[in-house]
Amino acid sequence: MIELHGVSKTYTLGKGVEVHAVQDVDLTVDRGEFAIITGRSGSGKTTLLNLVAGLATPTAGRVILDGSEIWRLPDSAQSLWRSKTIGFVFQFPSLLPSLTALENVMLPTMFVDDSGRADAASRATELLDSVGLADKLGSYPRQLSAGQQQRVVIARSLVNDPQLLLADEPTSDLDEQTEHEIMTIFQDIHTRTGITILLVTHATNLVRFGTRAVRMSGGQIVA
Repeated sequence: MIELHGVSKTYTLGKGVEVHAVQDVDLTVDRGEFAIITGRSGSGKTTLLNLVAGLATPTAGRVILDGSEIWRLPDSAQSLWRSKTIGFVFQFPSLLPSLTALENVMLPTMFVDDSGRADAASRATELLDSVGLADKLGSYPRQLSAGQQQRVVIARSLVNDPQLLLADEPTSDLDEQTEHEIMTIFQDIHTRTGITILLVTHATNLVRFGTRAVRMSGGQIVA
C-alpha cells in the first residue's frame, strides 16, 4: 500500500541553514497493516507522514501509494485522489465550530463527485455510532470533550471509505484513559475493515495496538 524509496525532505530556513527532517528513508507498508511509527519530537515521523499523505513534497526519492506516484499527477488529480484514497486524523481535532458533529463528518463528501454524496448523512450517522457518539449528532464541537472531538475526527476521516488511514499523534492531548479509548477505536476499525493504518506517536507504549512498530531518530528509520 505504501512504498518509500530513498525519500528525503530538507527544509531551508534561510541564510544557508538546512534541516534534514527525513533522510534517505526506505519503507514498505503492506495492505492491511496497522503500522505505528514512534520517535521523539523532531525525529521526522510527522514529516514522513506528511510525505505519505502528499501534504509535503519530497526533496528526493519516490512516494508510491497503492501503485500510484502521487507527485506525477496534476494538482487537481492529486486532490481528488487524496480525498478518495486517504483519511487523515490530525494531532488536534480541527473541527469547524459552526457545524454539528454530523455536519463535520459529512464535510469531506462535498469534495468528491455526486455519487459519493448521496448517502452522506446515513454514512456519517453510522460512523458516529461506531465511535460511540450516536447521541451527539447535533452537538457542536464546543459541547464535546477533547476525546469526543477526536472521535468525530476519526469518523470524518472514514466517511469517503478510504483505503489508507493516516494519524498524526492522535492521542497527544488526551488523558491516559481517553488515550486508551481512542487507540482501541483505531484497533477496532482495523479489525472490522482491514484498512491500512499508519499512525505516528511519541508514546512507545501504544505500539501494542498495532501489528507492526517502526522507530525513527534523526530523520531515519533505526528499528
